[in-house]
Parts: sequence; C-alpha cells; structure tokens
Amino acid sequence: MATTAVSAAPTTAAAARPPGYYVRQRLWQNRPAVAGLAFIALCTLVALLGYWVLPDNSPNANHGFVQVQKEGPGLRVLLLRQPLPDSARTGLAPANIFSTWLRGREPEAQETPIGGYQFSGDSIILKPLGQHSAEAGRPRRLALAAVTGHLGPAAELQREIEASHLVTRTYALGTDKAGRDELSRLLLGTRISLGIGLVAVLISVVLGMAVGAVAGYFGGWVDSVLLGLMTVVWSIPGIMLVIAISLALDSKGVWVSFVAVGLTMWVDVARVVRGQMLSLRSATFVEAGRVLGLPTPRLIARHLLPNMRGPLIVLATSNFASAILLEAGLSFLGLGVQPPAPSWGLMVKEGYDLLGTEAGLWLTLLPGTAISLLVLSFNLLGNGLRDAYDPKTPVAV
Repeated sequence: MATTAVSAAPTTAAAARPPGYYVRQRLWQNRPAVAGLAFIALCTLVALLGYWVLPDNSPNANHGFVQVQKEGPGLRVLLLRQPLPDSARTGLAPANIFSTWLRGREPEAQETPIGGYQFSGDSIILKPLGQHSAEAGRPRRLALAAVTGHLGPAAELQREIEASHLVTRTYALGTDKAGRDELSRLLLGTRISLGIGLVAVLISVVLGMAVGAVAGYFGGWVDSVLLGLMTVVWSIPGIMLVIAISLALDSKGVWVSFVAVGLTMWVDVARVVRGQMLSLRSATFVEAGRVLGLPTPRLIARHLLPNMRGPLIVLATSNFASAILLEAGLSFLGLGVQPPAPSWGLMVKEGYDLLGTEAGLWLTLLPGTAISLLVLSFNLLGNGLRDAYDPKTPVAV
C-alpha cells in the first residue's frame, strides 16, 4: 500500500523591524503632522535659499520710495537703477557673514521709481510716478553717464540703460511704510523665526538635560535644590522672564533674543528628564553599569539619556513653536530684533501702528498669518510625533 508523505507548508516569519521603522510609519499615517512637516520643510528651504528667491535683493534697505509707500498687493513699478554714490559706499557696514545671512544685505544700487522715461541726446528725462511725490509734474533730467557710471556714445549708453538699468518690479503683497517689498521681507523673516527657534531649542535642550539628569540621578538634597530652582523659574511668565533677561543683558538685537528665549524654556526639558531619570536609575542595566565601574557621566550620557529620545524630540518640537511666539512678542514690544531686520513680530508692530488704513490691515494680517501657520505646523508635527512614539498607536505594516 503506497503511502503519501504530507509536507507542511513552510511558514514565513515576520521580518524583524527596528523601533524607528514603526515610528516613521505612524508619523506618515498622520496627515496633519505630515502637512505641518511639509510646511516647515518649505520654510526651511526658503530660509536657506534666501536671496535666490527674493523679488527684492535688499528688503531691509530704506529706499525712501515715497511714491510706493503703504501700497496694496499687485503693485507694478518701473525702477531706474543707478550706481551708489561714494558717500553711501563708505558708509556701509563691514561684511559679516552671519549678519548678512540673517539681517539682509545692503543695497547694491540706488533705485528710483519712475512713471516713464524719454531719451534726449545725452540725457534721460524721468517722469514722476503718481501724485504723491513732491516732484509731481516736474520731470527730471539726468545725464546718461550719471546712470551708467561711465562715459560713451549716447546710442550705446541708451541701449545699456534700457537693458540693465530699467527694471519692472511687481510688489505681489504690496509695500510697507518705507516702500519696501512686503513679500521679500516675509520670506526673509523665516530666517529669524527658524533661527531663533533652533538656537533656543538647542540652549533649552542642553541646559535642561544637564539639570534634569543631575537632579534625577543623584536625588537627595541635589534634587531638592534643583527642583526648587525649576519651580521658581516655572512660576515666572515666559514673556516676563525674557524681558527681564533682555534688560539684564542691557542690550537688544538678534543674539540677545536668541539667548533670552532659550534661557526661559529649559525648565520643561529639565522636568521631563528628571522624571524619566528617577524611573530609570534603578533599572537593571544601570545597576550592571555601576557594577562594571562605568563613570557616572558616561552612564548618564551613553545609557540613560538615549532612552529619553522620544519625549525630548516631542518636547523640542513644542518648544520650537513657543520660541517663535516669544520672539514675535518680544519684537512687537521693541525688545527683540531691531529694525530694519525683517522679524515677523516687528512687522506686525509696524502694521499695528497703521491700523485703520487699508495698508495697516495688510501689513498686520500677512506677518500674523505667517506666524500662525508656522506655529500651527510645529504643533501638528509635535502631536504627530507624540502619537508616533506611543507603542499603543496602531500602525499599518
């Protein structure tokens, strides 16, 4: 009698995945968090590209365009570009890479808005723009060489002026009270908002991790003293503490805002790290490290703090949004970034001073919307990261 062998079908074991894989899967399934991350990435790209994407390469320069001040969106203006006079060139501040990257570059040419032009021999006749100019109705005559900066045949100078010195600029979002392009200032303002958020988060995370780790690991009187310090700082409103630090440093500007905001946000990080440290310091792997004679700093830095990576990332994202709001409030009060740097909070203040006019509405609404969108994006990303690091959240593999 023949017997047939029945072979069991081979079973395929599920592939082992690292924890980070499931964190990423949960995050990508959260559409609001992905939308927030996309907007943050877009703002970061704009901040890095800077002058490559700005309609106006010198958005901080006070051009003195009386003719185009406080205009609404969609304005188109013909500009005549001339070489800067020697007095303006010698008055320029020395080159500073950080200052140029963050605050903006100086104008490379003198620009004049005009209503039209006409060549007349070796001169160009400029028609005034609009009726708000003090020179309305009185055309100006300039020598062609004064525009180009060098001598030459009149026909060649005329062609050079039309090709290189006459440009049409569109102010898509209008202009501010100094005649500067509002869109360029909004785009460049992402550098200050993201920059202060990044520096403030780095300061708060480093200081908070150090204080929280020492308090939670050693306990006893060290924990009591540091916890008392955290409680005192926690009880002071953030904006008041930022103002106090700014006044104590007796200075204003970008770096003061960075440091002041960072020094007010470390308590959140310290409390989280302290709580996690209290629950982990009696774990088996910590006891094994002590038995092996590992130095305390190495035990804390290499074996304890990495276990708090998830909560710290979520908290850093939340602090990023808080830092942007604090900087905007500080600049609005005049204690943060100083003019003419394009801080969104400072731009809201400039628009607030003009409320009641059509220009004031736009100048307040645009930077206010930019602040709201960026803060909302960080909050959505923080909520998504919190759910992503929660192992109880279902994930589609």
